[in-house]
Amino acid sequence: MPNLTRLICSLLVLLLCTATTMADEPQPAQIMLFGTFHFANPGLDVVKTDQVNVMTEENQTYLAGLTKRLAEFDPTVVLLEFDPDDEPEMQEKFSRYLQGAFELPNNEVYQIGFRVAANSAASTVHSFDETTIGWDGQALFEHLEKSDTETGEVMSALIERITNAEQIAQSTLSLKQLLMRTNDPDRDALNRSFYILTNHVGDGSNFVGADATASWWHRNFRMYARVQRYARPGERVLLVGGQGHTSILKQLLADDSQRVAVDVTPYL
Repeated sequence: MPNLTRLICSLLVLLLCTATTMADEPQPAQIMLFGTFHFANPGLDVVKTDQVNVMTEENQTYLAGLTKRLAEFDPTVVLLEFDPDDEPEMQEKFSRYLQGAFELPNNEVYQIGFRVAANSAASTVHSFDETTIGWDGQALFEHLEKSDTETGEVMSALIERITNAEQIAQSTLSLKQLLMRTNDPDRDALNRSFYILTNHVGDGSNFVGADATASWWHRNFRMYARVQRYARPGERVLLVGGQGHTSILKQLLADDSQRVAVDVTPYL
């Protein structure tokens, strides 16, 4: 019995030491990816639609509640989709906002990002965008027009279908419903499928389809590299960006063994 008692005591000490060590280790970064449509759409996307007005009293009330809920996640880092070269300017605007000297424009960067950052553990805002690499589809479109009109017609039909569906959504759904839509896994899959549709174009010759697809993933891989820079152990990161990006970033995050995804849906 004495030997058994010593063995039990040793195991308890070992378990206690292990638990203490685990408690001292920084936890993996938690990342919440919030996909949106662009509140002030610059018209640069392939799919072009009129946008719902987020500045109405009803939508402003919803955004106030939404950002309050998102702030309960208490992010330590807020990443937004703006030109990285503009970061000093954006941080200056954020400082003025904290002082009550900056009125929020009609843009998700401000309407969501600034509001959440001001009411959380984040001390400022940062960019995750990549502007030197973008989707390069010019050679693809030229090839479709000259050598693969069949795929071109399928692509055009898909763009038309998505455009019509988006226009109906923007004119009939509430802001909450629209944001639920831009975080729907099925919509994410549809978004990615647009690029896979033409991936085969030029197979065996110039690979213009695969190269165009790779250029879009290239941009998003660079974006995720920026996310990784900020999402160090122990951090809680909120990223607000267009669904065209978050649909891919969510897949990259799912494959990232160093970081943990947090679902934004319950906060909407």
